[in-house]
Amino acid sequence: MPRELKDVLDYFLPEADAGTDGRTDRDRPRAGLGNGGPAESERPAELPIVALPIGDQDVVRAAFAWNLAVEVARRGAASILVAPAQGNPSLLWPDAGPGPVGSEMVMVGATDLATLTSAARDIALTRATDSTYDTGVVFVRIPPAWLVPCQEARSLLRWCLLFGTAEHRDLMETYALTKTLLEANPEARVGLTIHGVRRIAQAETAFRRVAEVVQRRLRRPLLSYGLLVDDLHIYRAIVARRPIGLEHPQSRAARALQDVARMIVEDARKYSLA
Repeated sequence: MPRELKDVLDYFLPEADAGTDGRTDRDRPRAGLGNGGPAESERPAELPIVALPIGDQDVVRAAFAWNLAVEVARRGAASILVAPAQGNPSLLWPDAGPGPVGSEMVMVGATDLATLTSAARDIALTRATDSTYDTGVVFVRIPPAWLVPCQEARSLLRWCLLFGTAEHRDLMETYALTKTLLEANPEARVGLTIHGVRRIAQAETAFRRVAEVVQRRLRRPLLSYGLLVDDLHIYRAIVARRPIGLEHPQSRAARALQDVARMIVEDARKYSLA
């Protein structure tokens, strides 16, 4: 595994030095560098895109996507969630426009992968030019039915993140979706975040099972992006349409999201995906 899930223990332990807003110094936004923002040479030419294949009926994973976008913004990075205007998950998200702690929600009138790719790339380019941040991420929710091998797919599916549980059937679906992504773009970097578990050992076992099959059959590594905790706070946040990191900042679910957001921001800085 590129990362060990045992390293993401923050949400099991008390958070030290938290302020009144529930955020540590690690989590507070850091807009730019110094007083003038990042120099032009320090800005990415295009913000990296993270593709999120999420079905129309997948309410929980849609909630994870929005909450993850908010947590990335809390780490001081530009964070935009792009989604087709059609489909049920958007009903759980806030209205289009500026969101909490500098995040942004953008609904686009895409009807297929080609138009979604065009919209996402335009946003990745313009936000990189306009941004006062030194890094950032454009999350793009993709209906799984749109995933077909084509030139647009290769452009959009460079970096993909899946959410999966430890259930056997779900692991099989995760493998199948990974295969579909790699057929659409054989060079895609595909990551998996495990959720719906109570113990880290359970998440480790689940990830290892699917990663070994992906490596053996598809000859590609599956990257670990930690785990998320499904607890009552997640569902309360869904109903309230409020980010869990702001609604329940000390919950285990919020701390788990912070860990996954940290991994995303680190990789956004590390990898050049333009």
